[in-house]
Amino acid sequence: MTETGIEAVLNAVLFDDAGLAPAIAQRHDTGEVLMLAWMNRDAVRETLRTGRVTYWSRSRRALWRKGESSGHVQALRSFRIDCDGDALLLGVEQIGPACHTNHPNCFFREARADGLVEISQALEAR
Repeated sequence: MTETGIEAVLNAVLFDDAGLAPAIAQRHDTGEVLMLAWMNRDAVRETLRTGRVTYWSRSRRALWRKGESSGHVQALRSFRIDCDGDALLLGVEQIGPACHTNHPNCFFREARADGLVEISQALEAR
């Protein structure tokens, strides 16, 4: 993407008072929702510039390139902004599990009558 294109995208995103926008990562080929994270202007810029998904880590207060320690990277396939400009939807090619718990996605617990039930198993560690 060109720098002009990146700036146009950044100008369309309505970041919150902390300078963040929620970003939903979705598997580009199946539509499976993988995770929710946060992006600031620098994370959006880096993601669009490199094609490797980068988030803002609220706990570390730093950019977080998905997979930088685990190797479970996300390659950007599409970048969408919702109608209000305040939420992002990233179509990604996920390499390895998306969740830091080694589950395929972060939404592996479901509310049932008796409480939360784990509906998918963690994958074997590499």
